[in-house]
Amino acid sequence: MERQYFGTDGIRGRVGRYPMTPDFALRLGWAAGRVLARDGKGLVLIGKDTRVSGYMFESAMEAGLSAAGLDIRLLGPMPTPAVAYLTRTFRASAGIVISASHNPYYDNGFKFFSSNGNKLPDAVEQAIEAELEKPMETVDSADLGKVERMVDAAGRYIEFCKGTIPTGTTLRGLRIVVDCAHGATYAVAPHVFEELGAEVIPVGVEPDGFNINEGCGSLHPRQLQTAVLTHQADLGISLDGDGDRLILVDEKGEVVDGDQALCIIALARHADGILQGGVVGTLMSNLGLEQALTARGIPFRRAAVGDRYVMEALQSEGWLLGGESSGHLICLDRTSTGDGIVAALQILEVMLSSGRPLSALKAVMEKYPQTLVNVPINAATSRATLLDHREITAALQSAEATLAGRGRVLLRPSGTEPLVRVMVEGSDLRLVGRIAQELAEVVRRAAETG
Repeated sequence: MERQYFGTDGIRGRVGRYPMTPDFALRLGWAAGRVLARDGKGLVLIGKDTRVSGYMFESAMEAGLSAAGLDIRLLGPMPTPAVAYLTRTFRASAGIVISASHNPYYDNGFKFFSSNGNKLPDAVEQAIEAELEKPMETVDSADLGKVERMVDAAGRYIEFCKGTIPTGTTLRGLRIVVDCAHGATYAVAPHVFEELGAEVIPVGVEPDGFNINEGCGSLHPRQLQTAVLTHQADLGISLDGDGDRLILVDEKGEVVDGDQALCIIALARHADGILQGGVVGTLMSNLGLEQALTARGIPFRRAAVGDRYVMEALQSEGWLLGGESSGHLICLDRTSTGDGIVAALQILEVMLSSGRPLSALKAVMEKYPQTLVNVPINAATSRATLLDHREITAALQSAEATLAGRGRVLLRPSGTEPLVRVMVEGSDLRLVGRIAQELAEVVRRAAETG
């Protein structure tokens, strides 16, 4: 059954436009509570990032869950992976994150985690949507859910993160710039690295409800690059608004993306004999990652774009390591979901054990030039149907013939925004850029004319 509200990463949209309204949040909390309470009264954790709308949605979601008979623990601003971890450790029925991840402050969204710290199965999301169609009923007053605030959530998560690298590991002597994007990690991430002994220069740690992801964080690493060079740091760590993405900057001020970080971790685990199976990337993963892994006999599989699909592929293969070029890195031998802080610690562990700087580690992978153009389209336009347009199909075939096996072309509808993403990859940067722009223009015309 096709889902009406849930996308590849929960529910997301512009605040004030349906479904990102307080009345929908109330009903969503109630509907989720109805599904989760089928096995009896349970507990749900709610975390959020630093958007000003988080207060409104937290209150509405809390009321809906209580009306369905679920108890609630409020975590306050907390990274998405922290909510997943705490949901698992508290044996809660579910965890909910109020966040739009890397989007601007005027967007928001809802992400759900199951009791084991994974994204909800499709069947559960469909069951919640089915409940949304029913009249809202409140349980008897004696059965209403109670609400408490969890005051030690940040400390619990900090200790968990530190425990994902070997006991006794110290970051003493390292200078690290940590960009928290004025988001959910602002009160957590700097402490993790400081408590492990590093000298930390924090940036993006002054949220005001409106500046989340604004010119900073994993989508905008230029500020971090400047800070690393200014402070002569050993590396920079850049997180997104909810803390599940990681982009790095090496000591030379050069960006290290998710593909390169994934390659570093995978090759280190392979060399140590602890890499179980292969590695999962996505359709957007750089060709250089695939070549670096397969050259060493490491199986590589591409999943659809989205950490949800990377996770599904990992579970299907029984593998432990996967990720996206955008910085979603999943280390299932360390935690149950993508986690920017945990992934950064794995990179630091490789740096310490090898005695090599990040600039040397990233050299194990040759990164092919890749151009990505986001083409905005009308929200009412069917993105999937659009890609079957005859002009787009012809342009795609022409582009592939031009590359003639020297690269890749991918047209992909975004799962979270009204966009079609045009990606072209190959050894010739100028050719790649020209083909990407030509394809993007064809998509724009097709979207306008139908």
